[in-house]
Amino acid sequence: MGISDAMGSTPPQAPRQYGITKPISTAGPTEADLQRTKELEKFLLDSGLYESKEEAAKREEILREIDKIVKNWVKQLTRQRGYTDQMVEDANAVIFTFGSYRLGVHGPGADIDTLCVGPSYVNREEDFFIILHAILAEMDEVTELQPVPDAHVPVMKFKFHGISIDLLYASISLLIVPEDLDISHGSVLYNVDEATIRSLNGCRVADQILRLVPNIENFRTTLRCLKFWAKKRGVYSNVTGFLGGVNWALLVARVCQLYPNAVPSMLVSRFFRVYTQWRWPNPVMLCAIEEDELGFPVWDPRKNPRDRTHHMPIITPAYPCMNSSYNVSTSTLRVMMEQFQIGNKICEDIELNKASWSALFEPYLFFETYKNYLQVDIIAADAEDLRLWKGWVESRLRQLTLKIERDTYGMLQCHPYPSEYVDLSKQCSHCAFFMGLQRKQGVKTQEGQQFDIRGTVDEFRHSVNMYMFWKPGMEIYVSHVRRKQIPSYVFPDGYKRPRPSRLISQHQAERISGESGSEECEGGSAEGRLKRKKDADVSDAKLNKPEKRASPNRQKPPIAESVNGGLMEAPTVSMVVKTEVFRQNPDGAFNSWLERKNDGQKELDKEANKNFVSPIRQVQTHTPDGNVNGIARGVSQDKQPVMTVDAEVNCLKEGLAVVDRTAEVGDTEILHAGNISNDVHMKLSDGTLHVEIDRASSIVCSSSESMCGQ
Repeated sequence: MGISDAMGSTPPQAPRQYGITKPISTAGPTEADLQRTKELEKFLLDSGLYESKEEAAKREEILREIDKIVKNWVKQLTRQRGYTDQMVEDANAVIFTFGSYRLGVHGPGADIDTLCVGPSYVNREEDFFIILHAILAEMDEVTELQPVPDAHVPVMKFKFHGISIDLLYASISLLIVPEDLDISHGSVLYNVDEATIRSLNGCRVADQILRLVPNIENFRTTLRCLKFWAKKRGVYSNVTGFLGGVNWALLVARVCQLYPNAVPSMLVSRFFRVYTQWRWPNPVMLCAIEEDELGFPVWDPRKNPRDRTHHMPIITPAYPCMNSSYNVSTSTLRVMMEQFQIGNKICEDIELNKASWSALFEPYLFFETYKNYLQVDIIAADAEDLRLWKGWVESRLRQLTLKIERDTYGMLQCHPYPSEYVDLSKQCSHCAFFMGLQRKQGVKTQEGQQFDIRGTVDEFRHSVNMYMFWKPGMEIYVSHVRRKQIPSYVFPDGYKRPRPSRLISQHQAERISGESGSEECEGGSAEGRLKRKKDADVSDAKLNKPEKRASPNRQKPPIAESVNGGLMEAPTVSMVVKTEVFRQNPDGAFNSWLERKNDGQKELDKEANKNFVSPIRQVQTHTPDGNVNGIARGVSQDKQPVMTVDAEVNCLKEGLAVVDRTAEVGDTEILHAGNISNDVHMKLSDGTLHVEIDRASSIVCSSSESMCGQ
């Protein structure tokens, strides 16, 4: 059959000493340990971490079907290439599993990591990614088919009868692939490229892990527990710089080696005890790193300068040994170490009967932890485009963390959160990611020090926009938000703490002094600032009050903005003027400007905005003195709400025009602060220097709520 079963045949027992060092303790469990293990297993079962027998059977049937598909595919190619009938009959491909499924720790709805091993004359570039892709695309049971040929490990992603499949391909140097191929044998690595090595190593590593742990069932229960904990605490994600499934498996396996006779409740406790004290970057290894005559590079910081930069080395046990956790940064390592310490304290309480297992799995309150956040909004024209665009952007988020660390010399720490959030009220396809920001703890800094990361975020946006499959409608917005401006859709059931008594916009919040002695950051497309507060004892209530700003001497505009960017229309407006601005076509036409009426500034506006283009038609409200003072809901061609003040557009495709203005509704003063620069200063008719324009490389709106229809 050739399918590697989820559990697999039980690997042969390893020698008594597991790993490269002697065990810390060979003690077995006490009665209390056994009781705690029963309670832990019941908790995991009640938490829904085990799939049903029906789902397990469905997965096995799906693997059999995929196995038939790849076998027929190879036979078809063999026939087309003129091989003999005997070769066509013997032609074969074998399906193996790896990852959580192979290790036996997958849960309901989990994907299946699979590897297809084929003969030497069936290649990856054309035969796998074009011909097999076409075969799968024609099948009704296959949906969401997505080839990723340029990934570090090339993969074909799809759903088969609703089950997510990640399918890799490896062409080995054999004309006929035997059904009982031993993928752990070094001979499969002869005459293959590095992409094939990486494809093969997922299976080889999983098999080695199962060979190197003292008790497979105890390992599986402990790993299932720690993966569940990591997801609850927001540290399960290789792509964002934390740890993925294989990383957690290797960490747990090493603890199993150090405590070979321990049961799961003991192993969970020892896990936190060991890794709170681990002296990174000392590597975690299950076995010695071996060289081989094949000459593939292995992890060795003595020889490879790049390996010396790794913060949390977790080394794979199969040749060629590699660091599986190269994505970890100083910031994500700090977050994980903090979580290890919290877990260690809870486990100590559990052993003293001061806490139950549920305490260990309390969700991490990410949005209660930091004062300042970066919000990364991703939008696309439809759900399919969003799926592709989001995958690309998410794969680049780690680079934003690294760039911020680099450009602030490690003084501004980032905590990227792996969860994604969706605002269902938007008319476009949307999701958002968040990063917590804080100044490096325990380091003295100069009074009033600021972090300007606008250039950093622009560099990140530029790299993201290099996506080779970009389509119109795929956009990314990066903005700085404070805790009180976190959108309500990130909270369970849409819960959000009551709004402050004073109405302030998101960008207004960015210009208020830092909260509780926090830092300020000029960052993102919103170019918000995180500024160090002089008086660290100012209460949150005081922070809700906007600072007074000089304003042109004119009639106070009757428009206010809510914290979320929603609008309250003026009770009386003297006139409404439509101003039309067009998106630039591919041929360069329709590059128009804004037209402001009633205050004699038309020519100045024409000159200042001649290079600006925008996809929206807008409505502006005017007060009797002729000034444009506010905004009304848009009558744009795509029904977007628009936000304009003082005749300037603040949401442009190739440029960004933004303003400062104050307004007053009743006794409440509202300050709207946009992105400010010294590029262009525009004087109103009374000579007041009021409007400033800041050019940017992509669409940025004054609040995330106004990016698309609400």
